[in-house]
Amino acid sequence: MKIYISADIEGVAGVVNPQHGAMGNAEYERARRLMTQEVNAAIDGAFAGGATEVLVNDSHGDMRNLLPEDLDARAEVILGKPKPINMFEGLAADHAGVICLGYHARARAPGVLAHTVNGFAFGRIRLNGLELGEAGLYGAYAGSIGVPVILLTGDDCLRDETKELFPDAVYAVVKQSLGQRAARSLAPERARALIRTKTEEAVRGAGVVKPFRLEAPYRLEVEFNTPALCDLAAVIPVATRIDAVTVAFTPDNAEHAVRWVNTLSALSAILR
Repeated sequence: MKIYISADIEGVAGVVNPQHGAMGNAEYERARRLMTQEVNAAIDGAFAGGATEVLVNDSHGDMRNLLPEDLDARAEVILGKPKPINMFEGLAADHAGVICLGYHARARAPGVLAHTVNGFAFGRIRLNGLELGEAGLYGAYAGSIGVPVILLTGDDCLRDETKELFPDAVYAVVKQSLGQRAARSLAPERARALIRTKTEEAVRGAGVVKPFRLEAPYRLEVEFNTPALCDLAAVIPVATRIDAVTVAFTPDNAEHAVRWVNTLSALSAILR
């Protein structure tokens, strides 16, 4: 049984400040170690639950945060960017389930370090009328190839936001949000124990979890944080401008929706 882990950093226990996700400071070095240790707990739980293969994708920032020399040697890891499916690169239809580890709530919602894909660029992302964060957007892609999200780890706001999308998924809530940059967190050791236990549970039950699916036709709406960013996106010939800060696309499938979001994210760097 193959299990896929997408690892972000904002939802890791003890992570509460933008410094924790930004390279070049001591707080980041601490956070990436905590992230690596939580991934190891999930890998161990996955194998305990019956996994025969585990693939981990580093899904934060420039996607070279995990410490490969410290990772559980039973797993394989994808590092770096750009890559075609970004946060879910390497996911295939023969995976039994996806684990979203260290994830967070969507932009303009409660939750520790909440944002959607690119905090500088995006205010809201809607797919087929549903406002989605990273878990929902990528979960829809996973569902489109028949793979369910079986476990999410992060804060209580992530759980509350995504429970309707993934009603059969298991949750490991490692911290309670007290605001955008504050949380009541489990100690890292307790968080890792919880993640290991919940991962084993999720993997054992993966066979009965239904994928999150959105039906065609697809409509993607992206609301930017400024009109200037929308001006930039509206240059794309297939984009339809809805208002001062919103453009729409009609992607062929969920994969193309993900690719458009990542293209717009990369394009936004021109205006930073």
